[in-house]
Amino acid sequence: MTSPQLDIEQVWNEYKQSGERHLRNRLMEHYLPIVRYTAERLSAKLPNEVDVDDLISSGIFGLLDAIEAFDLTRGVKFETYCSPRVRGAILDELRSMDWVPRLVRSRAQKLETATKALKAELGRLPSDAEIAGRLDVNRSELTKMLRDANTVSLISLSRKYQDHDSNRELHEIDVLQDRHSEDPLDSIQKRDLHEFLMKDLSRTERLIIVLYYYEQLTMKEIGVVLDLSESRVSQMHSGILVRLMRQLVRGGELQYER
Repeated sequence: MTSPQLDIEQVWNEYKQSGERHLRNRLMEHYLPIVRYTAERLSAKLPNEVDVDDLISSGIFGLLDAIEAFDLTRGVKFETYCSPRVRGAILDELRSMDWVPRLVRSRAQKLETATKALKAELGRLPSDAEIAGRLDVNRSELTKMLRDANTVSLISLSRKYQDHDSNRELHEIDVLQDRHSEDPLDSIQKRDLHEFLMKDLSRTERLIIVLYYYEQLTMKEIGVVLDLSESRVSQMHSGILVRLMRQLVRGGELQYER
């Protein structure tokens, strides 16, 4: 019975002579564990959102190039020749996906290292001046480094959100705060306050409030709209404010009594 090692050597010899695709595919299947092993080792040092299967896909191209370029006459084991090429192919793909320039990322790493070292030495967070001194840069250069460092750290919104108090499977996008949305409780309170203040005002008095505070019209312009003199509008406005203040005080007293 032919041993697996002799069999793969035979496949190598036949492939290098004929270049048949099915022989190349047999070689790729045989050495695929090298790709998986390399991808898994690199994946352990990368963020969780980097899919190991994507790394394997990139490593397969490195394996293919290694098979095509491998010289049987050199007496080198293919595993030794192949591993650096697979690793290089994966790293090249990672670099192509990284939109942050390598120089920026390198400076961000130096900034992080200096900050951690100073924190350990001082027992507190270092000041900007102390970090600048450690890095031997001026304040303007440090400001640029801090700004660039903020562009390096990105979080995938599809990444799982770590919440040990919840049984639900959450992702970062599920807990992302929408700063443009209005708080429902705040909306209800504003509506109740609006109804409470406006209920005793006449139509003309409501118009004065709306035109002055929402439409930003002057007293004179409001007088033109309502066919009133500017002084009359001003007088009515002052009276409205006094009444509204009294309603607020009365409403607060009623709330306190409850």
